[in-house]
Amino acid sequence: MIKLKMLLFLTMLVSSTMVYAQQEEKAVLTTVENLRLALISGDRTALDTITADNLSYWHSDGRHEDKATFIGNLTSGKSDFVHINLSKQSIKLSDNVALVHHILTADTNDGGVPGKVKLGVLLVFQKYPNGWKLFARQAYKTPH
Repeated sequence: MIKLKMLLFLTMLVSSTMVYAQQEEKAVLTTVENLRLALISGDRTALDTITADNLSYWHSDGRHEDKATFIGNLTSGKSDFVHINLSKQSIKLSDNVALVHHILTADTNDGGVPGKVKLGVLLVFQKYPNGWKLFARQAYKTPH
């Protein structure tokens, strides 16, 4: 009887852990989609909500931006995403950290100059009491 109770307890524990992980992965995916939409809209409030105060945002050309610069460039039109598509996305969770890899293809209009980009991207999200926030981003150029 004790073995059966222990087996039931372990089964419940594993099941609840899997459900929690699935819920967290879904929350990260929602945050990634909200980030994609905020990058397109340039919505200052949305960008502020999604990013950590100590954001470290790296571009594929080696430029680095903190949170204020990142948001300022998107809201001013210096950086302007017209359309963004994300593909080949994967997520890894570890406690309060989520790593998201994907390929980003986009139409841009940076400073009024139309362009296209295709980048590999690593996003690092950290879980805060009020949700997942972008903590770091690194992009790299991929073959077109």
